[in-house]
Amino acid sequence: MTREMLTIILLVLGLFFIVTGCLGLYRMPDVFCRMHATSKATTLGLVFILMASFVHLGFSSVGLKAILAIIFAFLTAPVGAHLISRAAYQRGVKLHDRSVTDALSVLYPEKINADQVQDKD
Repeated sequence: MTREMLTIILLVLGLFFIVTGCLGLYRMPDVFCRMHATSKATTLGLVFILMASFVHLGFSSVGLKAILAIIFAFLTAPVGAHLISRAAYQRGVKLHDRSVTDALSVLYPEKINADQVQDKD
């Protein structure tokens, strides 16, 4: 009985964090805030759901694959979010009007203006 309860609790926590990440994607004002909200919350939600599958399945081959997927998610999601945000900044995506500071302007003075970008199809 406790194993099923722990699985349900972990699934509910995972669902909570995924819904929170989706709301952050909808509510945040610019791409950088959205990237932060979705990468943190949805990674944590995925981890809780994978932990629930591990608790439910135990040390079977699928349960151990869930542990490997947790490690993979923790290693790749922050790196991917960082690279997407960095590319957006270098391409000249504007910060929100109420942003307090642009600390990266010192590191990337050669930022491309977003109005001058031409997509090649």
